[in-house]
Parts: sequence; C-alpha cells; structure tokens
Amino acid sequence: MVSKTVTVITFWALAVVTAFGAEARPDSPVLRIYLPREIAIDGNVPKLGEIGILRGDSGLAKKAETIPLGLLSTAGQEVTINRGTVLSRLASHGIVGAEVELTGAEAVKVRRKGQVITVDELAALARSFIAKNSVSASLCRADLSGSPSDIVIEGHARDVKLVPRFLRSGSASLGRVRIGAFSGGKEIGSREVRFRFKYKSHQVVTLSDLPAGAVISRDNVKIEQVVSDYPEPADWRAPYGLVAQRRLSRNTVLVKGMVGPAELPVLVKRNQNVVIRIDAGGLVITATGMAVEQGRAGDYVKVRNVDSQRIIMAKVHEDGTVGPVF
Repeated sequence: MVSKTVTVITFWALAVVTAFGAEARPDSPVLRIYLPREIAIDGNVPKLGEIGILRGDSGLAKKAETIPLGLLSTAGQEVTINRGTVLSRLASHGIVGAEVELTGAEAVKVRRKGQVITVDELAALARSFIAKNSVSASLCRADLSGSPSDIVIEGHARDVKLVPRFLRSGSASLGRVRIGAFSGGKEIGSREVRFRFKYKSHQVVTLSDLPAGAVISRDNVKIEQVVSDYPEPADWRAPYGLVAQRRLSRNTVLVKGMVGPAELPVLVKRNQNVVIRIDAGGLVITATGMAVEQGRAGDYVKVRNVDSQRIIMAKVHEDGTVGPVF
C-alpha cells in the first residue's frame, strides 16, 4: 500500500537567520514575511501565520497571521499559494503592499496532514484477496463494479492496516469485499469494493446439421473455451453419447434441453402378456399377467394377474419380466 503521508519540512531555524538577518528588528514598521517552499498543516484552512514566518510590526503581524488563504477539504490535498495571492489577501484585510516585504519562495505548496488510501489501492488489495481465497478454480477475472471513494484518514494515524473480508452477494456473478482500515486495534475507516466475476467455461457447438436422435460425438461437435458470468458445474462433461432431442442446425451452441440420454426401448407393451416373477431368497415364483400400460426397463407399470384378475403395480426388468411392488 502506498500512502500519501505528508512530511512536514521545518524551515523555522533557517528562516530566521536567512530571511531576516542580524539586522531584523521586531519593532520595524514593515511587515516581513518569509515563505517556505512547502509545508503541511493540521487543519483544513491554511492561515498566513501557519505557512509563513512573520516579523516586523507586532500589530501588523498579529493581524496578518490569522488571514485565511484557501481551503483544503481532504487529507493529503495540496494547494499552491503564490506571492500574489498573499498580497491580495493582505490587501483585502487592510494591509497594503507598501507595508509588506516578502522573501523566500515565490510560491508555497501547502498540504493537509493525513493519509489517503485511493480507489486503485483498494481495488488492487481486493483483487489480491479474491485471488488467494477464490471459491472457484474457474474464476478468471474480476471487473470493478462502480467506484468506491477513497479512505481518508485525518491526522497522524500510525501503522494503518487494511483488512479485507468477503460479504455475502447472493449471486455467483457478483463479488463484494469489505476493506477495513485499522490503527491501534480500532477501525478508523472502511469501504466496500464490488466486482463482476467472470469464469472460464466450455460451450459445445455443432459442426454440421444434426437430425433428431443423432448421437453426439467428437465427429459432429466441437468444444470451445469461453468466458461466462457463472461457473459451470464441477462435474461438467462433454455430452458425448447423448442424442439430439430435435433437429439442430450447424453452429448451434448446445444448451439444456437440446440433447439428452437415448431412450430405452419399450420392453412391455399395453395388453401384452408378461411373466410376473417373484424371487424370494432362492425360491422363484412365476405367474402370467397382462400389461395395462407400456414400459421400459426400470419403469413401473400396472399389470393384471390373469388368474386372480387383480391389478398390481410392477417394475419392468431388463429381461422383459416384471416384479410386483409390495
């Protein structure tokens, strides 16, 4: 983290000797003002007495030192005050230029003490945190959503630490990271940084026109790497072996519902005689029944027992027999 910590450059001892010399006299009728090249202040309104060294007539000096020279709204902000501005502000308070002697720099850079953690620094920290704690290996990009404001720390906070943590977002495509600024064990500022997540994903594209029922294979589809707003299932597999549920044109991107497993053949048809088979621990009992409805292996169908005329529910076995469900 790069902080805009303001360093105060003290010119006072040098100024007294250089600006005024041995002949400077406190009771001089001329107001002498020495301007340093740069200085930092605590408040948000720089006053002439804070940015310059005033000597000469005590009455003029006392009056001049309280004259405001602008406004610094945030910590770390910098303004440049030149000699013309100083003379103008003095004149507006009744101190004419003939009474003033300016020495030192032609202009003063005035900064407000404090520290600013910029949006770029916050975003970089949040991205690093996401990269180290990503919940999906397929996450490939985090695009900043919106623009949080800087964290402005007033005064002389020391050893500022930034602590990121995830916030609930309710969507896999949205990431929220809260960054707290701590000093001395206390939180002195925070910001929420939001991202739009992008994920590495796959898409399946047909290489030719496919009729309904065509089996999907490496010969008729291709797999492409794409970027998606949502992560794909961890168990994603190419749909080889599935069949087209309808006619598919060339260059169609396959989505849910376009392909599915091949249908099993109908083993039991309506009004067909079937064998009702019961396997009871080595004892096999069979009976003759008539299917009330058709079914495939694994389906449950109604079967009428020919002998008792009772209708029972039975499961269709792969060999075409049915087993009663008790």
